[in-house]
Amino acid sequence: MRLSRYFMPILKENPKEAEIVSHRLMLRTGMIRQQSQGIYSWLPLGKRVLDKVNKIIREEQNRSGAIELSMPTLQSAELWQESGRYDAYGKEMLRIRDRQDRPMLYGPTNEEMITDIFRSYIKSYKDLPLNLYHIQLKFRDEIRPRFGTMRSREFMMKDAYSFDLTQEGAVQSYNKMFAAYLRTFNRLGLRAIPMRADTGPIGGNLSHEFIILADTGESEVFCHKDFVNFDIPGEDTNFDDAASLKSIFDKWTSVYAATSEMHDEAAFNAIPEGDRLSARGIEVGHIFYFGTKYSEPMGAKVQGPDGKEHAVHMGSYGIGPTRLVPAIIEASHDENGIIWPESVAPFDVVVINMKAGDQVCDDACETVYAALSKAGRDVLYDDRDERAGTKFATADLIGVPVQIIVGPRSIAGGEVEVKDRKTGARETMTVDAAIKRLAG
Repeated sequence: MRLSRYFMPILKENPKEAEIVSHRLMLRTGMIRQQSQGIYSWLPLGKRVLDKVNKIIREEQNRSGAIELSMPTLQSAELWQESGRYDAYGKEMLRIRDRQDRPMLYGPTNEEMITDIFRSYIKSYKDLPLNLYHIQLKFRDEIRPRFGTMRSREFMMKDAYSFDLTQEGAVQSYNKMFAAYLRTFNRLGLRAIPMRADTGPIGGNLSHEFIILADTGESEVFCHKDFVNFDIPGEDTNFDDAASLKSIFDKWTSVYAATSEMHDEAAFNAIPEGDRLSARGIEVGHIFYFGTKYSEPMGAKVQGPDGKEHAVHMGSYGIGPTRLVPAIIEASHDENGIIWPESVAPFDVVVINMKAGDQVCDDACETVYAALSKAGRDVLYDDRDERAGTKFATADLIGVPVQIIVGPRSIAGGEVEVKDRKTGARETMTVDAAIKRLAG
């Protein structure tokens, strides 16, 4: 992508309305634009990051055995009346009526709809376990949306829903998602700590929030420092091995961790003082087991091996991609801008032409740009007619992991400079060597 032809409306000054680093940097880099209170457009740079976040989420959901579908954003109020949540949910739900005066709602979550889909097709225990998920825009009319897409009214969510014949099977499904979430957040460059949490309007009696520690976090959290050193489940994790999944869950819940709503001061104080960690945190995922809360009132039953009908045991599992993007920025930035983890960076490499219009510089940049693009790398080529300082500032601000700097002096000797955005380390090498290193 040539920057001279790309839509990336960078702001020179910090927006006054931005209270936290991620909101400020997302606005400055032209990743998002606020359209109304708590509602944002994702501009090209931001969408590239969001798409990469969603790709990783999909890969780990699929690895765990979950199956993707797509459900509508508008839902019939009748389904929510069946479950008893229509009146109980509160003002966060946007209630509307269509032209036939039928009550509808803009879905804040999808337990009722997925239960309706399940009960329409699944009749036997032989079709279980089943986990269905989608990635979709949702709406909750937050009384105080803030911090950009960290807490917005319209947001994107990956929500998965598991169905099992028994509580034992449902707990195994819960453990699958538990392990999948640890892997997902690790691949996004985040260390997420699972913490016992309140189930809220979703309901149920088993729930964990996945929290990353950040000074700007909305929640106060309490945990043991051992979490920092726990191993993340590997790519070879067997999601059909119940014992292995239970050992992962047991390990990650073996020491104290809780959000403020579930905090037990006595239990926390029992931890040696040097091992206690009290901090602010950002919720990036939430998982629930709620048994037959929805299947009983909505008639989602299957025939068991005993020939009798049984209400299925369910769980739901959410990750907020539009919340994850600012969370990653909160965890990885410096005074010059964003430092993206390689897995979700909008571009892998930025080629900086320090003297656009100079034939030797132009030719070298074109060579690098073409070679890396052919190798399948996402390359941004800063070919603008701007000062070198402006180009360096842009590259640092948008946080592309690697910068290839092509200037008249170095290229005269057949060399370019390669800079690591995270460490700031610079290395001079030939054009061919730079291409060979970065093409892999």
